[in-house]
Amino acid sequence: METSRAAAEARDAADPLAGFRARFAGTDDSAADGAPNRLLYLDGNSLGRMPRETPAALTRVVEQEWAGGLVGSWSAWIGHATRLGDALASGVLGARSGEVLVADSTSVNLYKLLVAAADARPGRDVIVACADDFPTDRYIVAGVAAARGMTVRELPADLDEGLDPAVLAAALDERVAVVVLSSVAYRSGALHDVAAVTRLVHDAGALVLWDLSHAAGAVEIDLAGAEADLAVGCTYKYLNGGPGAPAFLYVRRDLQDQLRQPIWGWFGQRDQFEMGPAYDPVPGIERFAVGTPPVLAMAAVEVGIGLIAEAGMGALAAKGRALGELIVALADEWLAPHGVALASPRDAGRRGAHVTVAHPAAWQLTQALIDRGVVPDFRTPDRVRLGPAPLYTRFVDVWDAMDRFRGVLESGEFANYPAEHARVT
Repeated sequence: METSRAAAEARDAADPLAGFRARFAGTDDSAADGAPNRLLYLDGNSLGRMPRETPAALTRVVEQEWAGGLVGSWSAWIGHATRLGDALASGVLGARSGEVLVADSTSVNLYKLLVAAADARPGRDVIVACADDFPTDRYIVAGVAAARGMTVRELPADLDEGLDPAVLAAALDERVAVVVLSSVAYRSGALHDVAAVTRLVHDAGALVLWDLSHAAGAVEIDLAGAEADLAVGCTYKYLNGGPGAPAFLYVRRDLQDQLRQPIWGWFGQRDQFEMGPAYDPVPGIERFAVGTPPVLAMAAVEVGIGLIAEAGMGALAAKGRALGELIVALADEWLAPHGVALASPRDAGRRGAHVTVAHPAAWQLTQALIDRGVVPDFRTPDRVRLGPAPLYTRFVDVWDAMDRFRGVLESGEFANYPAEHARVT
């Protein structure tokens, strides 16, 4: 791979997604292109940039629909969770209409679907999870198992390469009810073959629940083609819905009426406004809703989903792989001589859209990079995670960020930063 800055500029000039960058706040580079203080944002896998259309969308809901329409606007708002779900299904997740709902948080959705799935496999008392999956997933699995008298089989995974499918296969037997996995590992970016793992779990008679938080909007997903059972994910990373934006859940159509989620709220009730005395879940995906949806936040999510769908997941995934390959090439050339090691799968086909590197002083390096206008994030035990969201990140942004990373290592100034971790890393 040609690793010069001129080569990066040429790739940007040929990028079919280049026009999307200007549609995000903080990307006006006209006066400061190449300047040493230009912000280089490589944390889109944690919080996406704000689309420029988002403030107007929020203003419309506040000033027209809320201030003007008042309670009458509920006639439009009432179906917003399913309309956004259908947009996600077709534009991002490879699912069918009526299989995705925008609601609650990722954690709450994971709890709802995990309990429903465990109930659907009576007589099976084991939940399988990965020891290196995101903490919320592991905590919820442990909590559900403890409440139900089930056992958790937490499988070891390589911090850099992810969970070995052979280890998963060996853990599957007639006791397993549900397998909970992240399709892209939050720490390393290691990517599962969703279809292959789903077949493996189905062969054991179990259900699989996917966390798509680090995949949605960055890698191609085909839930329908994989015959996936269940999935959850957030909308504030690559989907650019804003901090704390509502999450989504997916339930394959033929499973929906077989499952009953544990939080019986009135938005999941048949004939909702009859205000009936007993809970009777509505048919279809809406039975997985609970309470009143966050209308303002969903307006921001709609903008983010629309941009991803407009760009196309094929193009986004291809650019995400290419940006990652540039990071890996420059890390090998510039950072490895200073003791930095790749902490993600080297094969782009086995990696999501972020790349992680390891160094004993990773936390100090992260602080030094931020002070020099490069925004990554730190992950334990000694990782710097680089997430160039493909919708708005240029190849020259990656090149310049890695050049500053090299400079921080060469100067040794990172050693002057505190080794104690802050609350937010």
